[in-house]
Amino acid sequence: MRAAPARAALALAAVAAPFAVTPGAAAAQDAPGLVRVFLDCPETNCDDDFFQRALPWVSHVRDRTAADVHVLVTEQDAGGGGESFTAVFIGRGAFEGRRDTLRFVTAQDATDDDEREGLARIVGLGLAPFVSRSAAGEHLRVVYDVPAAARRPPARVADPWDSWVFRVRGSGFVEAESQFDEVDLFGGVSAQRTTAALKLGLAIEGSYERSEFEVDSATTITSTQESYGASAFAVRSLGGHWGARVAAAVDRSTFSNRDFGLRTLAGVEYDVFPYRESADRLFTIRYEAGLSWFRYIEPTIFERRSETLPLHALEASLDATQPWGSAGIAASARQYLTHLDSYSLELEADLEIRLIRGLALELDGSVSRIRDQRYLPAGGLTPEEILLRQQELATDYRFFISAGLSYTFGSIFNQVVNPRFGDGDAFF
Repeated sequence: MRAAPARAALALAAVAAPFAVTPGAAAAQDAPGLVRVFLDCPETNCDDDFFQRALPWVSHVRDRTAADVHVLVTEQDAGGGGESFTAVFIGRGAFEGRRDTLRFVTAQDATDDDEREGLARIVGLGLAPFVSRSAAGEHLRVVYDVPAAARRPPARVADPWDSWVFRVRGSGFVEAESQFDEVDLFGGVSAQRTTAALKLGLAIEGSYERSEFEVDSATTITSTQESYGASAFAVRSLGGHWGARVAAAVDRSTFSNRDFGLRTLAGVEYDVFPYRESADRLFTIRYEAGLSWFRYIEPTIFERRSETLPLHALEASLDATQPWGSAGIAASARQYLTHLDSYSLELEADLEIRLIRGLALELDGSVSRIRDQRYLPAGGLTPEEILLRQQELATDYRFFISAGLSYTFGSIFNQVVNPRFGDGDAFF
């Protein structure tokens, strides 16, 4: 954050009363001279009611073009299992040209309330320099509660887990009718250690799906799918723009005709922008090469029971979060080195653009050229296997596209908070 010491002192004033709201706080927000703020949280859940109560000394508006300050919030996973929030304060109008940035990281076990309290704190600190130059500035005051830890020499914190974070997941689903029943099970265990210099990860997961359809008293169709796998990786930081990775995985998938698979990869990645700017923009180019060995459940269309396939892959991706919206695009290519005609190409993109006041355009899509399905079984599939998608189908391409518009209109100044009956859109 670019702020002089005087501004920093004024920023502390924002902490004085953001969270203690009097009954007349909402009405106070309509007073003239308050800084208009557009809080933009495209990648996290901002509770509008909470922030209107927590920051009653600014005027909250729903349109960035009507704001004096555009607060752009982004969220990323942190190495310790928490979330890293970045708030960028973009001045508009009289504040044009001013741009500040603040960050905070939640603890691994932080609740939603912990996240919004922390986010409100840094938003308040970031807005204080703007408010200090408005009519409301004379009402700011500096209050600092000395934490207990600051009254004694800081002790070195011992981490018994050595930066490792573990997750255990499991889910199940059972449904039954007179002529149909289905069981879906999933479970997984993962561990990850993240430091500035090194990322390590391990994961084991599996899923089982079974469906049974009774066509008539003499015909019953049963569909099953199984998938199990384990993987490990290590990523090394090589300065502000470079990274290197090695990875390995083993798996079994009845959907892909794979009784056993072993894959290894090693590669490098280059970020055109420094990695420290990843909350705003990330433009990476990645190249990896490795070796795959597969043993198939059924002989393939190439009459193989097993095969060893060296391969390489190239990917370029760009992600950006800006005041006008957000965008992401990625292009990738993969090819088997011993069978150059076996390859796949993919292009995917997503875009959100704020067109005019209240109107936003949302686009998502992907298209793939598929020429590397060497694992398809030679015998073909039965009609039941095709209809129930028990195994992967042969295809030359795959595409997906979606588009949508959202439009919000009405008062941009209504700051009244009334949570009774939620949104009021349900009869009971």
